[in-house]
This record gives sequence, structure tokens and C-alpha cells, in this order.
Amino acid sequence: MPYPDIAMRTVKPVKKPATKSVKKSVTKSDKKSAMHFVKPQFVAGFDPDAAATGDGLFGLSIGVNDARIVVIPVPFDATTSYGAGTAAGPAHVMAASKQVDLQDIQFGPVWQAGIAMLPIAKDIVALSKKARRVAEPIIKVGGAVPSNQVKAKAHAKALATVNTASERVNSFVAREAARIIDRGAIPAVLGGDHSSPFGLIAELSARHPGMGILQVDAHADLRDSFEGFTWSHASIFHNVMTRLPGVKKLVQVGIRDFGQREADFIEKSKGRVTTFFDQRMRDRQFNGATWSAVCKEIIAALPQEVYISFDIDGLTSEHCPQTGTPVPGGITFPEVCHLLEMLAKTGRRVIGFDLCEVTPSTHGDEWNGSVGARILYKLMGCTLLNDFRRETKKALAAR
Repeated sequence: MPYPDIAMRTVKPVKKPATKSVKKSVTKSDKKSAMHFVKPQFVAGFDPDAAATGDGLFGLSIGVNDARIVVIPVPFDATTSYGAGTAAGPAHVMAASKQVDLQDIQFGPVWQAGIAMLPIAKDIVALSKKARRVAEPIIKVGGAVPSNQVKAKAHAKALATVNTASERVNSFVAREAARIIDRGAIPAVLGGDHSSPFGLIAELSARHPGMGILQVDAHADLRDSFEGFTWSHASIFHNVMTRLPGVKKLVQVGIRDFGQREADFIEKSKGRVTTFFDQRMRDRQFNGATWSAVCKEIIAALPQEVYISFDIDGLTSEHCPQTGTPVPGGITFPEVCHLLEMLAKTGRRVIGFDLCEVTPSTHGDEWNGSVGARILYKLMGCTLLNDFRRETKKALAAR
């Protein structure tokens, strides 16, 4: 599905006549979201079927200001509680992305909309390394507080150091997300551990109250300050659901590892959290249900505006053998692709997304990055399908 040339201009939103029952004011955010983009200017003679020669994501050479989707790399993994290394995920996926063919069977030439990634921030890389060194002794003992008073004081100081580092990451991501959204582009995060996208989700929830989240994951990530870390990768959705009232709904898919308190959190959420446990989905399929039928139920639980949070360990383990906390079971690559296409075809608006926990192989191969890059491209395709239709409709209405 090609993206036709649309003149880049700011269009004044059409003001509908006010009625007695409905009054809608045009906000600053409304005006910013009314920007339309030209097809990005690629290098003369650019051939999408040739070997990648650009230095950007997927081998493209698109400026951030010209891209419809802008990715924020977050090389941070201070709190990963089993296997570290996902801080190198953004660079690993970037390298592997240049081997992805750009024509997609489901979403067409996704690249034509314009895709760019911000430079990997060196200060975040350094912050992650420093915070990880401080966190490791705590992780080693499972977060247990020492009985010795002196050691307990040092433990508390270390926790505070890591929590402060995580707050810096949250602020960094929120700040970059705001800049991207204010330019009229769609923001995404490439982690890093699963704590990475909190700042993006916070920024979007403030602008899109009532939004929902589709979480693909092996873990519920609903733990309260796991191992004492307020912003643990295992606490991302506890933080989202308790701190961000703008998030109306969390729909979890593929979950197979969770604790009792997480189960209680889901039960007490009064429907705000809906979990499609991996085993229960499989039981239904064993009894004759199709994957399409399961996907329809997943999508029906989501509101009109959706954020997608994708932990790579939501996939079956052969797709992500090096991820920090692999779990047997999971969703296959074709099943994910089918779910994303079905979501896009319902007309729901994907307002942003993240991909987290991709970890480079210790053997030097690119398998984990290769799978991650292809998931990333699919997420972009799902996001852009209805974005393209919506932007075209706006442009035509403004003529």
C-alpha cells in the first residue's frame, strides 16, 4: 500500500458548530496533531530492493524531522533480574535491521512513510552501566535487606541510586517523546529493559486519556517495586496502572509467569486489566478455537486508541533465546503478525509502541536482533495502516 504525496502543511482543524449537548474546544495539541507529511526525500536513486547502504534504521537515511515514526533508543537495563545485556538491544536491532526486506506482505512498503531513530544517547549508556554495577549486589540477594545496620544503610543508599537513575531515564524518554509528538510524528521506544517506555506511556496518556495498552509478554510485570527497585522491569505495568489514570485499559497477551500478588492485582482491577494467559489461550485452541477467534476477543477488549508494548520474551523461546528472562511457551511470529494485522483492520489508532528486552547473542550471531528488527517493522506497519488513512482523509477534507 503506497503512501501518496501529501503536501506538508499545518491545517487548521475544522470547527464544528457547537450544540447544546456537545461543546468541543480546539486545543494546542489538536493543532499540532493536524500536521501532514510529504513522502520523505530519500537519497537520489534510492532502491528499496538493493542492499542497505543508509546509516539509519532499516538502512534508510531519513532525517528525524522528516520521519512519520521516530524511535527513541533506550540503552538501559539496570534492574534486569536474571540475565543482563538488553542495554545493547537498540544497537543490536539497528545493525540487524539493515537485513530486513522493505516490502511487507501485510502492510506494504512501510518504509515510505519515513522511519528514523534518534542517536543512542551516550549519557544513558553510561548511566545504565553505573546503575547496573550498583544494582547487582541487590539483585544477587533477591532484594533482601541485610540485618546488619551498616549494610542495611548501604543497601538503602544503593536502591536510591538506582531509582534515581531510572527516574532520569523516565524524564529523558518523556522529554524526547514530547518533542516527537509536538512535531506531529509518532513516537516509539526501543529498549533496553521493559522499564524503558514508562516516560513515553506517561506522555501519551496525558494527551490521550482513555487510551489502552496491548501488552505482549511472558510476564505480567505487575510487581510492586520488585527487589526494592521502584522502576524495575518487572514493575512497569504496576507503575503504569497505579500512576497514570489516563490509561483506561491494559490487555495482556501471552502471560505465563506471574506471582500471587500480581494475580490479585488483576482480579481487583475491576476489569481495568484483562489477561489472556498463554496456557488458557492454548487450551481453547486445543478444544477447537481458531487463533483468529482468540485475536478478536483480545482486540475487542481494547479502546479505540491503543499503545502496543512488546516484550520480545512474549514470543516462543526459539525466537529470543538470549532475552533476559526466557519462559517456555509463548506466541509464534506468524501469530503475532496475524494479531497486529487484525488490530489494524479494526480501525483502531495505534498512538505509539515499544519493543524491549532484545539481547545480543553471546555467540556473536544476529538472530535475536534479526527477530527484533522484524517485529519492529511489523509494529510500524500496524501503526501506519490507519494513520495513513486518517492523514489522507484530513488532507482531502482540508482542500
